[in-house]
Amino acid sequence: MRRIAIFDTKPYDREWFDKQNTAYELVYFENKLNEKTAVLAKGCDAVCAFVNDDINKAAIDILYENGVKLIAMRCAGYSNVDFKAAYGRINVVRVPAYSPYAVAEHAIALLQTLNRKIHKAYNRTRDFNFSLIGLSGMDLHGKTVGVIGTGKIGRVFIDICRGFGMKVIAYDLFPAKDAGIDYVELDTLLSASDVISLHCPLTEQTHHILDAQAFSKIKPGAYIINTSRGALIDSEALLQALNDGTVRGAGLDVYEEEADFFFEDFSGTIIRDDVLSLLVSKPNVILTSHQAFLTEEALENIAFATMNNLDEFFSGAFLTNEVCYQCDAGKVVENCRRKEGKRCF
Repeated sequence: MRRIAIFDTKPYDREWFDKQNTAYELVYFENKLNEKTAVLAKGCDAVCAFVNDDINKAAIDILYENGVKLIAMRCAGYSNVDFKAAYGRINVVRVPAYSPYAVAEHAIALLQTLNRKIHKAYNRTRDFNFSLIGLSGMDLHGKTVGVIGTGKIGRVFIDICRGFGMKVIAYDLFPAKDAGIDYVELDTLLSASDVISLHCPLTEQTHHILDAQAFSKIKPGAYIINTSRGALIDSEALLQALNDGTVRGAGLDVYEEEADFFFEDFSGTIIRDDVLSLLVSKPNVILTSHQAFLTEEALENIAFATMNNLDEFFSGAFLTNEVCYQCDAGKVVENCRRKEGKRCF
């Protein structure tokens, strides 16, 4: 029986993987996968990793030396994998879509909570304080939302915003053809949007897509929503924009240095990250711990898709969800073996 090491696991991961598993010996580790913990996978045929694991060259070298043949990411993102180091040695697969609804709905929840001050009202009424002072929001109807990234999640988010009667404009390095989306230049989106929501992957082109220069162009009083990747935003620049009133509020499910904190309980610990501490302390910032994906449907889909990825690999089949080093962000190019229905290597 093939042994699979599943890293960075929580009780909800085990529940759904155990339900979906019929063919493998699953070995669970609470540790994140990195160069210090990779040795734990010795004797395993594959590892399953998550979004904040650090799968750098050193980690991949150790995995390869210990017989690991596959890295199965149980998430859509893969910017934390050194593909150059993995190429020719360890195949990498991912779960490209598990529930775009889960993430898009969470983005809307962050926006609504920020706008209508639900978090403040909740705390007040628990103390029997029923004052409405300071709880004013704005109608979303008729406002302009700028969506950066129009993949599956971005499009679901757009549909929801249209349901609110919002005007939608979008920016994407790869615009979707015939999607009925009003694409504009990034600068236009920044200056025209009352709400800016990020739904793009983290790449060299999108790293700090919202930096100090971008914030200088933003329409004063805009809300910022990020349920994609933390490093899309320069956190220090965001803090400055919040301090000077350029940004009305921020709803963040991700943070660029989240790997050291998210998914763990630090409630009894002094957090030695001044930027994170300042963001959490602000009344117009809501920060959730990368939970946008966390619905029953998404967890079931993640486990199912990961098991299917494992089945394909060990049966010798074409890897539907392989991430190819020879391709740019997974897009097939002329010299790629996947175009011929083969694996990356």
